[in-house]
Amino acid sequence: MKQTRRTFLTGASALSAATLTGIGSSLSAFQASAAETGGYKAIVCLFFLGGLDGHDTVLPYDQASYDRYAEIRAPLLGLYDNMQGGSTRARDRLLPLSPSNAANFGGRQFALPEELSGIKGLFDDGNAAIVGNVGPLIQPITKTQFENDSAPQPKRLFSHNDQQSTWMSSEPEGAQFGWGGRFADAVLAAGANSGAQDFSTITSLGNELFLTGSEASPYQIGLDGAPEIDALNFFAGGENQSDPDSIYQKLRDHFEAMDFNSSNLIDRDIANAMRTALTTNETFNQAFESIQPFSTVFPQNFLGQQLQAVANTIAIRDALLVNRQVFFVAIGGFDTHSNQANDLPALQQEIDGGVVAFYQAMQEIGLGSDVTLFTASDFGRTLAINGDGTDHGWGSHHFVIGEAVQGGLIYGDIPPFDLGHEQDAGSGRLIPTTSVEQFAEPLGRWFGLTDAEIAAALPNLSNFASGPAFV
Repeated sequence: MKQTRRTFLTGASALSAATLTGIGSSLSAFQASAAETGGYKAIVCLFFLGGLDGHDTVLPYDQASYDRYAEIRAPLLGLYDNMQGGSTRARDRLLPLSPSNAANFGGRQFALPEELSGIKGLFDDGNAAIVGNVGPLIQPITKTQFENDSAPQPKRLFSHNDQQSTWMSSEPEGAQFGWGGRFADAVLAAGANSGAQDFSTITSLGNELFLTGSEASPYQIGLDGAPEIDALNFFAGGENQSDPDSIYQKLRDHFEAMDFNSSNLIDRDIANAMRTALTTNETFNQAFESIQPFSTVFPQNFLGQQLQAVANTIAIRDALLVNRQVFFVAIGGFDTHSNQANDLPALQQEIDGGVVAFYQAMQEIGLGSDVTLFTASDFGRTLAINGDGTDHGWGSHHFVIGEAVQGGLIYGDIPPFDLGHEQDAGSGRLIPTTSVEQFAEPLGRWFGLTDAEIAAALPNLSNFASGPAFV
């Protein structure tokens, strides 16, 4: 029995026959087609835990839209006015966007806050795009259908855990596989990473759902290499290391469970996991020793360090014998029910610094067009405010970044910054106009997947038109 780390960590004691049948069917679907796995490509998911306020990230800039926005959010903008240095949401301080498809928005204009000046520069240079009003959907849904509950809707809308899971897997909390893991399954079945499949899906945080597939098992890296066993390091290199009776060898045999015998499947899976983890971590760290430091300086905050760890891992791709990888990094703090004017700008600065450094690092090693980063979040937030914050929403606006991106464009739709329009589910909660599946589809195609493999990874995709071709 093959047991993934996620299965073990969530306490499952065995896989049912039905689950095994499902896994077999999924593998057959992947093996019936052939993903393109030439060269190197990586997808990086940057997840904003808590629910990113898209209304406070992509802002209105034309005067009429800004005035209505300022009217609805007057108390919150007043708090911005009181911030040290003044308000970065004042219209004359916003960074106006000039997308090449501006005519699609009927004279409405948009801007980014000062805190996202680096991403604004990437957008202007054609290396970043915005995808408007993205969120989980089962099928397209109108406001009337939502209000009458006459069309299928994602389960447990506005719930953090469930909507994080739905973003990552198309199912609420309790899902087993994520679409990043499914993408990895497809390229592994086509022969990618034949030398080291363990390094196909990698997380720096521990959240494994997005990266878990039938075959792909997330590998967790630290901020400075893979975890090591201190006791082994202490005794390594001694004169008697090769002696089978040495302390080092006895410890190694213990951690590799060399003398372990059990007929219990779970016990055996745990022993195999320990054995595999030790050798896999050693392989990673041996490759890590060969890394040449980047000249790019990453911010020394949590997100910056995560993205630096991803950049370092990509830099040693040849030593790890991989040519397709999916990464997951995340930053929390976006559940801004209160104190939004103080908290969100700092988070946006952290995002901006980390993303720009990561982009520059990929250029430095000649992979600017081979690594694509995208953002995601539980949900957006309400346009209406609750005093000094905002409440849980649905759709939000997201970034896609990399030289492969058809940038300088706003894809999808950015609904009016107003209440009561056809995409308003109440209080300015945006009913998404681009589903997560539509958002993921072009990433899968760029990654090398066939139509059949993309359909297998994204179960609701057939309910929608093709996604925006941003890569």
